[in-house]
Amino acid sequence: MGNARFGPAGSCERSAAEKIKTTEKLIEWIAAQGLNAFEYQCGRGVMIKEPKGVLLGQKAKECGVRLSIHAPYYISLASPEEEKRLNSINYIFQSAQAADWMGAERIVVHPGGLGKKSREEAAALAGETLAAAQNFLDEQGLGHIHICPEVMGKINQLGDLSEVLEFCTLDERMIPCVDFGHLNSRMQGTMDYGKALDEIENKLGIDRLRRMHIHFSKIEYTTGGEKRHLTFADDIYGPDFEPLLEEIIRRDMSPTVICESAGTQTDDSVTMMKYYIERSHALR
Repeated sequence: MGNARFGPAGSCERSAAEKIKTTEKLIEWIAAQGLNAFEYQCGRGVMIKEPKGVLLGQKAKECGVRLSIHAPYYISLASPEEEKRLNSINYIFQSAQAADWMGAERIVVHPGGLGKKSREEAAALAGETLAAAQNFLDEQGLGHIHICPEVMGKINQLGDLSEVLEFCTLDERMIPCVDFGHLNSRMQGTMDYGKALDEIENKLGIDRLRRMHIHFSKIEYTTGGEKRHLTFADDIYGPDFEPLLEEIIRRDMSPTVICESAGTQTDDSVTMMKYYIERSHALR
């Protein structure tokens, strides 16, 4: 059987209510809930310094929690301005450096907007920027850190599933980060897990399918795509997590599944973990 990992992105409402103020304590608390993954948020910039990063890595190792990092939100791989593209390469480098301090192996990267280009032109330019970022990581001794381009939720952003998979063909170390809430929003509620997973396997092979990085939450959407993240309590918008976990078990996958529910991400991670364990045992 595969060995999927589950955990939240950042801190949640319950950890805040319990006055857990440091990330080390948060990692301990997450592990105490039975979870084994955590995504450290650098969305507004990579602020962490090496001593703190090393400390978090040691704590995560003690607790059996696998860390990943979300790189800054303002990365723009297809910006028409060369300076912004070069800055984006630097933000990816900073994220990878922080990941290395923590013993994390994956950084999640938003592709960014279209920059008034056609989708094809923007995707081609983004691919060039990503390739340059990978080369720079190699030069800096950080080639073991996996860049994970993310499927985005707004239709006018780069990062539909086919674009993300094409980015990952640039280098076999790149791993897709498929946010199924985002994908469902882009597809106006018509997403099919089986078809999406087949597409990933056909494009990147079974190994990267099995090791893929997943973001998950229910998301409200409009005709433009993603509007806002919801919680598992929502029964209007999808997607439901159970069919995804059934596919993960059936395909013997071992992904990292990061929950991004709005404030209940830890509790919703626990819900997914429990379902995964129960169904895995039932199918053995």
